Amino acid sequence: MSVSKVDISLNENEEKVLLQKNYTKIDVDLNKNAKGNYIYLWYKKECNPCTAITRIQFSFKPEMETGLMQAGYTKIEKDLNAGAGGDYIYLWYFCGKTEFDQPITDLQVTVDAAEEKLQFSQKGWEKSSCDLNRGCKGNWIYLWMKREKEAFVQDLAVTTDFGEDQYLLSDGYTRVDEDLNRGAGGAYVFLWWRKSTEKNKPVTGIDVSIDPEQELYLHRQGYTKIPVDCNKGARGNYIYIWYHTSSCDIPLTTVTVSVNKESEVAFEEAGLTKINKNLNTGTNGDCIYLWYK
Repeated sequence: MSVSKVDISLNENEEKVLLQKNYTKIDVDLNKNAKGNYIYLWYKKECNPCTAITRIQFSFKPEMETGLMQAGYTKIEKDLNAGAGGDYIYLWYFCGKTEFDQPITDLQVTVDAAEEKLQFSQKGWEKSSCDLNRGCKGNWIYLWMKREKEAFVQDLAVTTDFGEDQYLLSDGYTRVDEDLNRGAGGAYVFLWWRKSTEKNKPVTGIDVSIDPEQELYLHRQGYTKIPVDCNKGARGNYIYIWYHTSSCDIPLTTVTVSVNKESEVAFEEAGLTKINKNLNTGTNGDCIYLWYK
């Protein structure tokens, strides 16, 4: 069975309505320790593949919404930070039928690094990179999704504005919902990936360059450069993400980022590899690192 419906409750009355509709509640407050409303995520499962949700994204800026609407995503009009005073965060979902769409079969929410480690250690779970307490002082809260079949990273992209969002989303890409320029000013920079169950020529390596010498080295190693500066407008180093594809090496199943230092310990213990090059090098922004598995 696949997840076919999702919803949010902001109060007890809404909880009662969703219970009457046979939704399952994830009993984790999405505003934990942020002093806002008690907010919960709910879902329903069905056997019908035509109604299966295949992608979930979040928006925390109005500009992030346009591409999602144009690509056919459905927005749940309930702020996940209601009453807490943080960023306005909204959940969007999509039922896709492309080779890059795998039905979501389960959902979970974590509230600390120990729970993140547990989720990563279980095969098939995928972490959303948007902190659902973003802009608040509560717990670092993340949504996790489990899919029907294991998928492998096929393509990567980076954007520095929102003009390409519709096209990438329509082509099966998922946005890593964290600004790689977080705290540094400049453009809003996002990493995107696209996964498939096929292993024709998947991404088997990923790296970062923060100076010309590293660019030259990665070029000589056969890596492909994504020609978009991850520090655009922030006046830091010119930073680029590189990747390698091969039909012979082990394909990547996970590409994510860390902002919270406590998460890094959980990532390491769960077997993820850190690229120890700060994506905000040369700025006063948050220390953000790329991880893969």
